[in-house]
Amino acid sequence: MTIARPLPDYLVKRYHGWKATSYSENSSWYRKLADDGQHPRAMVISCCDSRVHVTSIFGADPGEFFIHRNIANLVPPYAPDGNQHGTSAAIEYAVTALKVPHLIVIGHSSCGGVRGCFDMCEGHAPGLEEKSSFVGRWMDLLRPGYARLPEGTDAERVKALEKEAVLVSLDNLMSFPYVRDAVEQGKLTLHGLWTDIGEGGLECYDSDRGGFVPV
Repeated sequence: MTIARPLPDYLVKRYHGWKATSYSENSSWYRKLADDGQHPRAMVISCCDSRVHVTSIFGADPGEFFIHRNIANLVPPYAPDGNQHGTSAAIEYAVTALKVPHLIVIGHSSCGGVRGCFDMCEGHAPGLEEKSSFVGRWMDLLRPGYARLPEGTDAERVKALEKEAVLVSLDNLMSFPYVRDAVEQGKLTLHGLWTDIGEGGLECYDSDRGGFVPV
C-alpha cells in the first residue's frame, strides 16, 4: 500500500492538543466507553456537509450519538436486493443491535446536494443526469420531494426542497420493517429537523401542524 501518506502537520498538532487536553481531562470516561461498549441515546442521519456539526448543536458527549452522514441526509427505501447499502446498514445496526430510542434526520440550509437535485430536476445539471454520476443517482431519491414543491422563487423552492429531503427520509424509514415495528411498539420515535447554518436556527417537523416549527 504505497498511496497512503502521512497526516498533514496541522492535523498532527491538533491531535496532540486534543490528547493533552480533552482526552487527558476525561481519560476515565474514554476508557469506560471502550470497556462498556456503545449505548447511544439516538441515531442521527445528517449531511456530509462540513458545516453541519450535530454534536456541537446538541452539546453531545462521545458515545451519545450514533451518527451516519451522507449527501443531503437521505434515507433510501428498504430494498434488500443484494447490493451494498451503507445507509441502510447503519439504520439496521442502530435499530436492531443498538436499539436506539430515537432516530433523527437533520437537514440544513445551503445544502449543495439538494441544490444539485433541484438543478437536475429543472434540467440545468446534465452532468448529474449521467448514469455514471453517483451523486445524481443518489439524489434521484429526492425527486418525489421535488414533485411536491410549491410555486415560488428558486431560493424559496430550494429551501423547501431541503425540508422535503427530511420528509422523504422519514417516509422511507417507515418502509424498513424493523423501524416500522419499533415505532408501532413505542420503542422508537422518529424526528425530522432542519437547521439554518448562518443563523444557528433549528426547526422540528410537527405532524399536527403539517410543517416545520422553531425549536
